[in-house]
Amino acid sequence: MILDRYLAWRFLQSFLLIGAVFLSLIMLIDLIEQLRKFEGVDVTFGQLFRLMLLNAPAAVNEILPLLMILSTIVLFVGLARSSELVVTRATGRSGIRALLGPVLVALIIGGLAVSTLNPIVAATSNRYQQVADTYRTGGPAALSLSGEGLWLRQGAPQGQSVIHATGYDGVESEIKLLDVSILTYAPKGGPVRRIQAESAALQGDEWVLTRAKVWPLVAGLNPETSAELHETLRVPTTLTEDRIRDSLGRPSGISVYDLPDTIRQLKQAGFSTKRHEVWLQIELARPVFLMAMVLVGAAFTMRHTRFGGTGIAVLTAVLLGFGLYFIRNFAQILGENGQLPVVFAAWAPPVASVLLTVGLLLHAEDG
Repeated sequence: MILDRYLAWRFLQSFLLIGAVFLSLIMLIDLIEQLRKFEGVDVTFGQLFRLMLLNAPAAVNEILPLLMILSTIVLFVGLARSSELVVTRATGRSGIRALLGPVLVALIIGGLAVSTLNPIVAATSNRYQQVADTYRTGGPAALSLSGEGLWLRQGAPQGQSVIHATGYDGVESEIKLLDVSILTYAPKGGPVRRIQAESAALQGDEWVLTRAKVWPLVAGLNPETSAELHETLRVPTTLTEDRIRDSLGRPSGISVYDLPDTIRQLKQAGFSTKRHEVWLQIELARPVFLMAMVLVGAAFTMRHTRFGGTGIAVLTAVLLGFGLYFIRNFAQILGENGQLPVVFAAWAPPVASVLLTVGLLLHAEDG
């Protein structure tokens, strides 16, 4: 038990050290990227630094598998060079048994990534998008889905607009909303116009409304008597098709705790939920996949340095880890496209990775 705690603590130290190094590099690169994105926009360095901080949790969440495999490599290469692995084996403890501490730490980190980091990433990612939209257009754009339908908010220097639609016709070539209501607000005031339309199609930088009725909400005017009917009405927008589709289909911006309700609401609104269902299962399988990354790193580095070839072993472990990561992403794409069952697409890669690496470790022990 004492040895397990020692190895677990050494692994955690390696993880924290490597995580700090990678986080510093990622934040520096992201800050440069923010400078490029907002070139020509009137923003201060402090505002760009804020955007960089909002992006940091998502970056950490993305590189967790890499951190796991590198931490394992650093741990066992260090133990091999100090001959601690030799001493461990001399006490009668097998190499696989020595993995208990690091594997448990990986499972705990994976559990925390799902239960704690995932909601943080969802919140900071959404906040980043809102702040970025505010800096670009003077107001945030937002999208939400509830039992009452689809809600959109678009910002512009002329003011904010809130769009509500009760349906979506599912046309792949364009965004088309049904039974649309648009309420427009002044930049620093209350509502100034209300529009009710049979449908709204997004074409370029405009909403093309069909059979629209416009009520002016101006003091001194009777909205109903001043209302106008339009067979076709064009309303400028700062929203894009990619932004709306990404918001509807971007499960990474939704907390794992809210995903089941979101999936239900998307089904009620007529949207495909494959992407969200696969993402939910992948998040639940994350601890197993991180454990597989630890086993991959250990399978190639739990050897004495006198045998040589340490550099090749490290490179092989990293390449295999990347290969398993890309296989998992490929299975995710197949699951989102409906070519693989959701559970199989999410759980097969991490489980297969664990079985593969356990087989390599058993072969190394018995060989």
